[in-house]
Amino acid sequence: MSQQEHKSARELLGWLWRGYLRHYIGLLGIAVVFMLVEGGTMGALGYMMQPMFDLVFVDGNTDALFWVSLAFFAIFALRGISGVTQKVLLSKVSQTSAAHLRKDMLARLIRQDPAFHQEHPPGVLMHRVLGDVGAIDAVWRAVITGAGKDFVSLIAVLGVAVSIDWRWTLVLLIGVPVLLAPIKMAQRYVRRKATLSRDLSAKLSTRLNEIFHGIVPIKLNRLEDYQNARFGTVMDNLVKADVKTSLGGASISGMTDIMAGAGFMAVLLYGGNEIIAGEKTVGQFMAFFTSVGLSFEPMRRLAAISGVWQSAAASLERVKELLDAPIMLTEPEDPKPAPEGLPPINLDNVSLSYGDSKILHSLDLVAEGGKTTALVGASGAGKSTIFNLLTRMVDPQEGLVSVGGVRVNDLRTDDLRSLFSVVTQDALLFDETLRENIVLGRTDVSDEELQAALEASHVADFLPKLSNGLDTPVGPRGSALSGGQRQRVVIARALLRNTPVLLLDEATSALDAQSEKVVQQALDKLAGGRTTLVIAHRLSTIRNADKIVVMDRGRVVDQGSHDELLARGGIYADLYRLQFQDGKTVVDTKGIAAQAEQVPGGSARGKNRWFRRFASKVFG
Repeated sequence: MSQQEHKSARELLGWLWRGYLRHYIGLLGIAVVFMLVEGGTMGALGYMMQPMFDLVFVDGNTDALFWVSLAFFAIFALRGISGVTQKVLLSKVSQTSAAHLRKDMLARLIRQDPAFHQEHPPGVLMHRVLGDVGAIDAVWRAVITGAGKDFVSLIAVLGVAVSIDWRWTLVLLIGVPVLLAPIKMAQRYVRRKATLSRDLSAKLSTRLNEIFHGIVPIKLNRLEDYQNARFGTVMDNLVKADVKTSLGGASISGMTDIMAGAGFMAVLLYGGNEIIAGEKTVGQFMAFFTSVGLSFEPMRRLAAISGVWQSAAASLERVKELLDAPIMLTEPEDPKPAPEGLPPINLDNVSLSYGDSKILHSLDLVAEGGKTTALVGASGAGKSTIFNLLTRMVDPQEGLVSVGGVRVNDLRTDDLRSLFSVVTQDALLFDETLRENIVLGRTDVSDEELQAALEASHVADFLPKLSNGLDTPVGPRGSALSGGQRQRVVIARALLRNTPVLLLDEATSALDAQSEKVVQQALDKLAGGRTTLVIAHRLSTIRNADKIVVMDRGRVVDQGSHDELLARGGIYADLYRLQFQDGKTVVDTKGIAAQAEQVPGGSARGKNRWFRRFASKVFG
């Protein structure tokens, strides 16, 4: 291992120790004591071979037979007790420290901003938290549980061998210098392949995450074979990388065996002549031979652990990288109290870019407290970005964002987000019961408050149809409910939050006409007495807004009431005509006019009035 690799290993182990293992120093200390005892018994076994052969088998001393036998029993009993004890203690440390690490990772990752999560797909993060920490846990078991015991055992048996004949020991280790360079090369090879393997495993997790979340479009577009092929390609590459990693690790153990075999052959040739000449006893040779034999397995395991460590280091580096990733949205050093009442919202000269893409250009926006402000414009105009700025999912590069006269940067994140209830077109539910999806872990919700929210959100309308009522599981992402039902659940959740500011982002865009009507009624109740910002493409849902803000390419280009904007013309009037006069996706107004001409017995004015009343009902 190079000097740089040694430094890297020390840094990783030091980070792991300071952050996690030092909390269990008491248990580790007790485990080390039993580990020393277990390792020492290996040396005792080798040492007892000399009296067994010289006193019992060669001299025929029957008195020594009992004591030698008793000594062997005591050694094995002590080995068994100490082995069990240290394994249990180290297993507790291993499992607890791994759990601690996973908790810290989730706590860190869950606080990262959306830009971070765009760069790191969910599948990759899942693999880091579960797979990489699991790999570290496995290595922790091998390195600490195995390496500690094996190192002590190796020192003990080699100590016995040196006490018998130091020259024989030197001859035994004659092959060690020859294999140092090949072992270093194998370690580097394992490190590279292990890194590739961890990357492919994360990619595999991403593939699976995308497949299972997109199972419906996969089926509808007949992409089963395509997705299977993509998954199979990554899987095949992962198998190749894992096999090569195993090859590198096994090569280290194999080279150790070759070294041990060469050393033992040299000892046998050198020491055998001394036995034949009577310079050494059979008991001495058997004690040395047994010690050497007992040293082979610890040596092989220690050599293999070096390869295992290379694999773990790849995972540990990734875990450390994620934990050390800075959280860009920091808390204020001197936070201000959250505003009270119905706070107005202000964006002053706000500019925001994502990379090279300019999203907002010196934008000014005012949403008055207690009133409804609607944001309209084409996709990509920056409407949803305003919501992200208000809730501090992202900070602007320039300008000021304030709620109730307080800059959002001056509020604690929890205080800021407690001001908002958000209902989006993606009604994300958790794979829990309906009740849990509404109360979200709160224990201070009374039955009366919950029932009021259920009725106001129209959840009570479909609740009797569910098998277990509020205790019915909603399935992954709420798949057991319809789109309209999921939206009503989210609205019930927002009603219980009872925040002063409401953010509605295309809350009814994905619903059919019947569901939209019910959900819109619930939204109207929810918006009452709140500062409300609405993003909508269906202009029929915002005609009664106190103010409509028209956006285009990150700028506010017009604002006013529905009638004022129509009278001035411009983008809003064009959008309105597109939806209510020229748009084919809503209703063909020419077709309605043609039907009006067929109404019998009516004047032209009467026919026109009929058409206007009919169109008014259709378009709201």
